[in-house]
Amino acid sequence: MNEGKKIIFIPFLFSFFLFAFAGFGQINYNQVSGQDVNNRLNTITTAVPFLLITPDSRAGGMGDVGVASSTDVNSIHWNASKLAFADKKLAIGVSYTPWLRALVPDINLAYLSGYYKTKKNGVIGASLRYFSLGDITFTDANGQTIGQFKPNEFAFDIAYAVKLAKEFSVGGAVRYVNSNLTNGQNVQGSTTHPGRTIAVDLSALYKKEKIKLADKKATAAIGLNISNIGAKMSYSDRNNADFIPINLRLGGSLAIQIDDYNSIAFMADVNKLLVPTPPIYDVDTLGSPKYGADGKPIILKGKDPRRGVAEGIFGSFNDAPGGGKEELREINYSVGMEYWYNKLFAVRAGYFYEHPLKGNRKYFTLGAGIKYNVFGLDFAYLIPMQQRNPLQNTLRFTLTFDFDAFKAQNSDDKTE
Repeated sequence: MNEGKKIIFIPFLFSFFLFAFAGFGQINYNQVSGQDVNNRLNTITTAVPFLLITPDSRAGGMGDVGVASSTDVNSIHWNASKLAFADKKLAIGVSYTPWLRALVPDINLAYLSGYYKTKKNGVIGASLRYFSLGDITFTDANGQTIGQFKPNEFAFDIAYAVKLAKEFSVGGAVRYVNSNLTNGQNVQGSTTHPGRTIAVDLSALYKKEKIKLADKKATAAIGLNISNIGAKMSYSDRNNADFIPINLRLGGSLAIQIDDYNSIAFMADVNKLLVPTPPIYDVDTLGSPKYGADGKPIILKGKDPRRGVAEGIFGSFNDAPGGGKEELREINYSVGMEYWYNKLFAVRAGYFYEHPLKGNRKYFTLGAGIKYNVFGLDFAYLIPMQQRNPLQNTLRFTLTFDFDAFKAQNSDDKTE
């Protein structure tokens, strides 16, 4: 892509991230009161959506499932309670995901994660994700360049998981989020600043091993994770703030040991954002909102999205202007499978579905994994089905380090 096209595209991308600066946070008044409430595009937007991007290539190759899959070094993102079932004492992983690679070369997501099993049967984990948004060229109202900036977002997590019973574990994570998109620039007459917040994850996992399925050994699991429970985030000195992507993920898995060399696992997840759904506002012929006697915009269908975090979470199940039918549309579905040969080579596939009126993300994924001594390498590739995807034509990878295997290898070397 040549430099001229990049300069045109980047300000457009930048303006997309600044949607919350205009008017009320997360409120879109561009709704016509005569629209069919059951056939209108009504996507849910939040601040820092990068928190929901799949950071690792193993899950990325399985349709973005992971709440009940087998434990790995990236479990903090999917379900921290899975760490309690880790069979290694110490592991570290590094992931890299190019973003919008078909348009620009310098937007990417990097992810560093790891865990350590304590002597008291608990597991401590930590992760750092860094989302680089490339180079931004700032211009004034006359189109004159006034500076360069590299916007970025990052989140740092600390997690802990413990078994409450042989087959049941709970876990949690505390997350610090920092989103610096403007470098303090003045946007639409408002002074901006980095958005910052603290969030927590609450999760649980039930895992039943040594199940007999015909004459095969199998393992079944059910997982639950409520992630990013935290305060709203603001980017400006105006009195408005946006919800962060509080998300409910529920799923199950079934892993079957076919024989001594071959195993296969099937997984499925459902996701729902626990934030307010945009209502339908009453607007005039110019598309401007109409206000009531209380000074608030008049809502024709749905509920006012300007509410507290707790109210937003519990109200997210019954606030859609289209009622229960629209609430069901807000659930995303993903399924995946993983085949291992001799615990050395893996092949993966998956599918993700989002309703056309809630974003219309639909894609297949493919993946592969290789383990060799202390190292593991995973790849993922995404095939969009409906619309362009930021990850299409992009190869993602994750590199993992198994320190237990490294220690065992050193012990073997010393005994020779």
